[in-house]
Amino acid sequence: MSQLNVQLPDSLYKNLQCLAEQDGISIDQFIATAVAEKISAIATETYLQELAQRGSREKYEAVLSEVPDVEPESYDRLPTT
Repeated sequence: MSQLNVQLPDSLYKNLQCLAEQDGISIDQFIATAVAEKISAIATETYLQELAQRGSREKYEAVLSEVPDVEPESYDRLPTT
């Protein structure tokens, strides 16, 4: 396992402490999880961009045109205010 020394602004560190405590995990675990989530998000975005480059707009619209134009079920509707 590698070690990393990071300097954080006091306000960010205080939030980090509170959130880690709320989750019942150590600050190290919280940071490792946050970094893993960020890496996953970037990797997913890169994957989707590469996938989109292999496809075509015409194929996308052809598939989309097959979706029926119906109202969503009541449980899928946004609540009205």
